[in-house]
Amino acid sequence: MDLKKLLVRALSGLVYVGLIVGCIFWGQFPFTWLAALFATLATIEFEKITHELSPRTVPTLILDIAGCVALTFCWMFWPLYLWVFILLCRMTLELYIKSATPLANLAKSMMTQLYIGLPLGLMCCIGSWWNLNVVLVVFFMIWINDTGAFLTGSLLGKHKLFERISPKKSWEGFIGGLLFNLGAATLFCLYGHEFFGLDKSLGMWLGLGGVVTIFSTWGDLVESLMKRSLNIKDSGNIMPGHGGILDRIDSLLFAMPATLLYLTFFSLI
Repeated sequence: MDLKKLLVRALSGLVYVGLIVGCIFWGQFPFTWLAALFATLATIEFEKITHELSPRTVPTLILDIAGCVALTFCWMFWPLYLWVFILLCRMTLELYIKSATPLANLAKSMMTQLYIGLPLGLMCCIGSWWNLNVVLVVFFMIWINDTGAFLTGSLLGKHKLFERISPKKSWEGFIGGLLFNLGAATLFCLYGHEFFGLDKSLGMWLGLGGVVTIFSTWGDLVESLMKRSLNIKDSGNIMPGHGGILDRIDSLLFAMPATLLYLTFFSLI
């Protein structure tokens, strides 16, 4: 990668990180609206890569976006009623489209909302039910895992993690990302548990590091599986040097729901 491309990639990455961190410190509603923006852009990208956009598909796209946005506000509970109404409208709309593949169309819409909207909504639930600093630490762990996996995989990677789906990923990279995250979790526990508002138990933090590493890796692999089945490299080009927004949030779509389940389980034991 030449210097110009590297600089463009770094700058667009800084804007992405700055938006996330800034909205987290701003508050629950600004962060939720950012999640809604991510949901909207990711839904449009998903529509483009799975189904060519046309005037005929605009109504379904609008309802899918509306469903995803409603799910991002599910931490307030009442938007779930709106989501149910949107779901009924989407299924009813299929009666009037006159498509040869109605079940496939509905399946794609349901997957869009459950794959994109629901995880982003659960991410916002973490911010509401615990605090937004918990969301921040999960983002930190996702980025630390990516960095550790890249560095370790580049230097030591020999054994393929999932060659059929992602030939560049290696077991050495995965283990490196895990070790980086376990180290970060230890530091967060020792010096940041009060700021993040989580239990000071080292076991809880190490478990969180493991959960984020495993599920963010699976999230990345699942999106790679979809892109490979569609014969595309990136979901879009909205982020220069990085691809589409779906390429950027694929890890968190798995890591955030898994974190919510983990924190809920840990609070019950």
